[in-house]
Amino acid sequence: MSTSVVMPQMGESIAEGTIVRWIKKVGDNVDRDEPLFEISTDKVDAEIPSPAAGVLLAIAVKEGETVPVNSVVATIGAAGEQAASPAAPADVPDPGVETPVPEAVVGQPEAPVPATPPEVAAPADGRPQRSSPLVRRIAKEHGVDIARIRGTGAGGRVTKHDILEHMEKGSGSAPAAAEGVSPRPAAAKPVFQPGERVEIQPMSVMRKKIAEHMVLSKRTSAHVYSVFEVTYSRVEELRKARKADYERQGAKLTYTSFIARAVVDTLRRHPVLNASIDGDNVVYKKDVNLGIAVALDNGLIVPVIKDAGEKNLLGLSRAIGDVADRARAKKLNPEEVQGGTFTITNPGTFGAQFGLPIINQPQVAILGVGAIEKRPVVIDDMIGIRLKGYLTLGYDHRLVDGAVADQFMADVKAYIEGFDDKQV
Repeated sequence: MSTSVVMPQMGESIAEGTIVRWIKKVGDNVDRDEPLFEISTDKVDAEIPSPAAGVLLAIAVKEGETVPVNSVVATIGAAGEQAASPAAPADVPDPGVETPVPEAVVGQPEAPVPATPPEVAAPADGRPQRSSPLVRRIAKEHGVDIARIRGTGAGGRVTKHDILEHMEKGSGSAPAAAEGVSPRPAAAKPVFQPGERVEIQPMSVMRKKIAEHMVLSKRTSAHVYSVFEVTYSRVEELRKARKADYERQGAKLTYTSFIARAVVDTLRRHPVLNASIDGDNVVYKKDVNLGIAVALDNGLIVPVIKDAGEKNLLGLSRAIGDVADRARAKKLNPEEVQGGTFTITNPGTFGAQFGLPIINQPQVAILGVGAIEKRPVVIDDMIGIRLKGYLTLGYDHRLVDGAVADQFMADVKAYIEGFDDKQV
């Protein structure tokens, strides 16, 4: 008896998913719970296990396709059952022959987009336009009428890409042009010239979602930055003394662990940095849910450590190592990348002195950690060597003033430089 494999619902607000990669191919034997395919959603990338053991008889959804949850994407048959031979596709160009692109098309800008698109008709059954909570929040913040947007998602659902594209075309809350003046968008310049040697590859699903999220954040928040230099000599002393003990308990005692502990404790005294903006209201979060940015081969993901303020240094070290390892192995659950209230990102891992990170919406602040290294410093009119690094706070100036941000950073700096050994 065959078993249907369906697109799983990776979280309550998830309505669709994209097949990124098939790990198995038609005709392969699979074991129950063995990774079968990889998906990408608005929240997380994940490898999906096989619901049964047997032979992969058919694949119904190709790599790169997006389908609603519970759609059948493949069929698994009993062991020994033969897979049906796929029909040869029609009109498929020879992959060895390069298809020329007419010069007139390559060099010619697209036709101007009308300033105001035609009104999108409401659904015939009178029901409101379907959309996710994220899309509705974007619409509320920018005064966009969702009913004017033609959804391209499953069942006509308005996706994040739809609303961002709608706003990009000037169809949101932008003021009307002066009377008698017809706004005309600038013609898009071609990104490459005829005859230029280029290689064109489509963006991955993760890369497109990161791009959308970053553009949304820059459009939403008034980004301002403060940079502080911090001495890590005390942290290094404690780290060397307790590193082996932590490893015996299954945790890595890293600089990030110390920084995370300093941040979550300091946020209690500066609650505005652990808040969000909801229209004209400020939502102060009682719990510190700490996001830790993890670099992957094809992008960046931010797993969240829930109730980080309730964990000691050992607990934070274990949690940071756990979510980082599972993020790289694509084993995170959707709820583990949601609900963050403050984020730490560490470009210093790759040698950057400091970075200017973009705020992770709907948060109002993000901390960037620069490279930690020995540097010459002046100590009592003499040159000495100390372990130092820069911390950069990016904050939303709509809510956080410079004085508040600098007080927070000064407290984090003092906490790190004077770390109490009783806290280790």
